[in-house]
Amino acid sequence: MINIREVAKLAGVSPATVSRVINGTAKVSAEKRARVLEAISATDFVPNEVARSLYRKSAKLIGLIFPSITNPYFTQVASIIESIASEHGYRVFLCVAGDDVEKEQAAVQTLVSMNADGIIIASTNESIAPYLDMCQIPVVAIDSMFATSRVEAYVCCDYYQGGRVAMEHLIDCGCERIVCIKGPQRIFSAKARYEGYRDVCRERGITERTVCCDYDFHAGLSMTEELLRLYPDVDGIIACNDVVALSTYKILHRKSISVPEQVQLIGFDDIAWSSLFTPALTTVSQPIEQMARRAMELIIDHKTTGEKGVEIVYPVQLTVRETTRKGSK
Repeated sequence: MINIREVAKLAGVSPATVSRVINGTAKVSAEKRARVLEAISATDFVPNEVARSLYRKSAKLIGLIFPSITNPYFTQVASIIESIASEHGYRVFLCVAGDDVEKEQAAVQTLVSMNADGIIIASTNESIAPYLDMCQIPVVAIDSMFATSRVEAYVCCDYYQGGRVAMEHLIDCGCERIVCIKGPQRIFSAKARYEGYRDVCRERGITERTVCCDYDFHAGLSMTEELLRLYPDVDGIIACNDVVALSTYKILHRKSISVPEQVQLIGFDDIAWSSLFTPALTTVSQPIEQMARRAMELIIDHKTTGEKGVEIVYPVQLTVRETTRKGSK
């Protein structure tokens, strides 16, 4: 089996230069890069498909780096992206990193070494920014913000307006003691949703009532127990996302607290489960399909647009179902 030193010798460069070309970790002159690619093509050092992708500068591969696939929101986004990618002849490589920045870093390096055509990333870690700075392929962030010039575009929603819409709806439904279940405040979308709630409270002279919760069903179960202990007179709840809203309903039902008669409940995202659940969940809808499609288009169209740092913000929409109703008080 040929090794990297033999490839380097054949190309007349150092092994480090061969590594840089393969992994895309640093700039290499066009002349040296061409010699390395010729040497790779002439050997079995890398799989043929990778070698071909290096030559044509496209592996027809899109990388997804998501924190979770247990959250139906990310499952829906991934499914839509895969469908769009297939329509255009691309494959999708999914990396699930949780909240681990080292896993995200490794995923970026893997995708660069695979000569991926681009990366779509949703991350809770601002510290991933330096690794994106070194990335030589297009990056689109969805539901995320990073301090880096390497991101082609940020695709997100008006989360602040979503927090306002949720709060104003519960007020219109007659709720007076509304609790906001805040998502992790290190996440810009969670912070913006809370700020929307907070500002309506200030404008209306309403006392803030909040608890904090991760975007997780089991975390929502325990946090709802805590919420009811802290605010036993609650009559309206804004959950940080639909998954937490569903876990909140489960605890309310277990304690024989009727929804929406005693407590009205609203979520955020409008995942598929929200309309299938009984009672169907009132939620602040994100245009998930539009966001996923736009993120994919930005990767595919990168070579023709050359845009950098564009913010694409979609409006939210209130979807009223059965967990809220006017005149229920």
